[in-house]
Amino acid sequence: MRVGFLFNHDQIHQVAHSLPIALALADGGFDGEIVVATTTERMKREVLRRGGDRFGRTLTHVDLDLHSGTRTVSRLLEFALPSRKLLIYGDNLDFFRSLDILVVAEKTSLVLKNIYGLKDLKIVHTRHGAGDRAIGFDKASAGFDHVLCSGPKIKERLVTAAGLSPDRISIVGYPKFDTIAPSLSLFPVQNRKPIVLYNPHCSAHLSSWFRHGRQVLDFFAENEDYQLIFAPHVMLFERKFVMTIDKLRIDRPGQIEEKYLRAPNIHIDLGSRASTDMSYTLMADLYLGDVSSQIYEFLLRPRPCLFLNSQGVDWHGDASYGHWQAGPVIDNPAHLSDGLKRAFDSHEGLYRTVQERLFAQSFDLTDQPSSQRAAAVLAMLADRAPVASVRPSLSA
Repeated sequence: MRVGFLFNHDQIHQVAHSLPIALALADGGFDGEIVVATTTERMKREVLRRGGDRFGRTLTHVDLDLHSGTRTVSRLLEFALPSRKLLIYGDNLDFFRSLDILVVAEKTSLVLKNIYGLKDLKIVHTRHGAGDRAIGFDKASAGFDHVLCSGPKIKERLVTAAGLSPDRISIVGYPKFDTIAPSLSLFPVQNRKPIVLYNPHCSAHLSSWFRHGRQVLDFFAENEDYQLIFAPHVMLFERKFVMTIDKLRIDRPGQIEEKYLRAPNIHIDLGSRASTDMSYTLMADLYLGDVSSQIYEFLLRPRPCLFLNSQGVDWHGDASYGHWQAGPVIDNPAHLSDGLKRAFDSHEGLYRTVQERLFAQSFDLTDQPSSQRAAAVLAMLADRAPVASVRPSLSA
C-alpha cells in the first residue's frame, strides 16, 4: 500500500494542513509506504524541515519536476498564472499511477481523475482552512473520494452545497493546531499599544486590498496609538498580477511604498513562514480583514475583530460571510477610527459569545491531536483500498 502526500504550490501555507497527518501516520506505525512529493524548492525545504529525520526512515521524499519543453511553456505563463502547478500533473503521471491513495490540500489535483483518467486513484482532500468562501464548497469538492474536515459547519456545507455524500466526509479537527509555533516579539515590550493584524485576501473580487488597502496603511502610519502587522494572504504579492478563477478577474497588487516600510509602528510581511504558522494571529489584539480563513485561526483565542466591506456586499444571512458576525463591519477606511473603538469596546458584551459559537461550529477539537484522528481515517481507508497493480519507479 502506497500513500502519497502532494505539496504542489508556490507558497508553503498548505503544508501545515496535511503534512502533520503524514507525520502522524508514520509515527503510528503505518504498514505501508508513505511518500511525500514536492514540486518546488521552497516547498521541499519546508517539508524536510518539518519532517526531520523521519525522511529516510518512515517517510520517502520525491521531487516532481517538469519536462524541459513544458518548463519553457511554464516560464512564459508564470507571471500571471500558476502554470507550473497546473502542468506538473501531466508530466508525472507515472508517479501518480504508482499510488493507491493521494492526499492533497487543494483541488487542482482532481485533474488526475477528470483529465488524465486516473479513476482508480483514491484522492483524499484535507482542505486548507475553515473559512466560509463559497469556492470552498463548490461542486468540485464532490470529486474527492474522501474529505477530512475541521468541524460540523464544514461537513454540513459540503453536503448541502457541494453535494458530497456524508459517508465520504470525516470530521477530524484541525491538524494545523497541532503545530502552533511560539509567538514572535515584533514591537518593544514597553510600548504596549494595541496590535492590529491586517490580513486581506488575495482574490481581487473579494479582497479589501485593491480598493482600500493603501488607505488602511495610511491610517495606521498616521495613528501611532496602534501597532500594525500587515500580513496579507501569502499569494497576494506572489506575482505581479493576481488572477482569480471562481469569478474570472485579474488585477495588480502593486508595490509597497517606502513610507509604509519606514513607519515605526508597522511591520510588513508579504509571505514569510510567520505568515503561515499562526505567529501573527496569536500575537495580535485585533483582527482586521475581509474573507481570509485566517479569521478562524485567530478565534482560537477570542479577541476583537473588525471587517472591511470594500466590495459593498449585502452580507447579512450569506453563509460565505458568516465570520463577519464576529465583529463590527465597516464599508470604508474613513470609518476605521470609530470601527476599531467599537470593536474593542463591544467585544466582551456582544461578540465574544458569537466568536465562541463560530469557533465551535468550525472546529471539532478533542484531547486527541487532530493529525492523529486524520491519520486513523487514512489508515482505515488504506485498509479498504485495492492495491495499485502498476508500480513505476519513484525517480520520475
